Formats: sequence, C-alpha cells, structure tokens
Amino acid sequence: MSDGEPRNSPSGGGDVKQDPIAPIEIKVTSAMGDEVMFKIKRNTKLSKLQAAYAKRIGKDAGSIRFLFEGKRLDDDDTPASLDMDDGDSIDAMVERMYFAWSVIVDANSTLTEVGGSS
Repeated sequence: MSDGEPRNSPSGGGDVKQDPIAPIEIKVTSAMGDEVMFKIKRNTKLSKLQAAYAKRIGKDAGSIRFLFEGKRLDDDDTPASLDMDDGDSIDAMVERMYFAWSVIVDANSTLTEVGGSS
C-alpha cells in the first residue's frame, strides 16, 4: 500500500469500523469480573445484546444496565453510534431489588411482620 492510499480503501483491506454490517466482538464484563463475548453487527442496537446477555446469565433484561466508558447506554445505542472498536468491553450491572422486613413487637409481645421495600 502506498503512502497516499487511504487505509480503508477496498485494496487496502477495508476497515471494519466503516462497514455497518461487518460483525465485531464485544466483551460484556460483570461486576464480578465474569466475561462473555458476543459477535454483533455495528448497526445492531445494544438493547438486543443486553437481552441476549440477560438470557445467558438467567436474569431479566430490565434488571441489566450496560455502561461503556463510564456512560450508561440507551436502548437505541449501537456500536457504530458509540464508535466502538472490535474487542471493546461493556460493563454490565445487575440492579438488585431488596425487600426489607421489619419485625415489630406489640404490647402483648406478639410478633407482627411489616413488609416494605427499600
């Protein structure tokens, strides 16, 4: 390849970043450090990846939050819109719902359970 030839020209081998249908590998990393690799097209919405990841780990997709470079991802984000490269990593956070139970002792010393969420 000559110095004047663009790097992403067809004769230069192409650039995956310029081809929206060329698949790239994305690594999804949990808070525990577990990694799952996915191959997706650059124009695929990351909400689809989020659903596949949730299914893989046995969680509801609505409880998973994706972050890329510290920014929470929107459902309509794609690897192309975020300028992601092959091999980039997305952090996956699972929202945990806690249900707290309070135990109250009344005047007659009987236990009464009072439920509430926090």
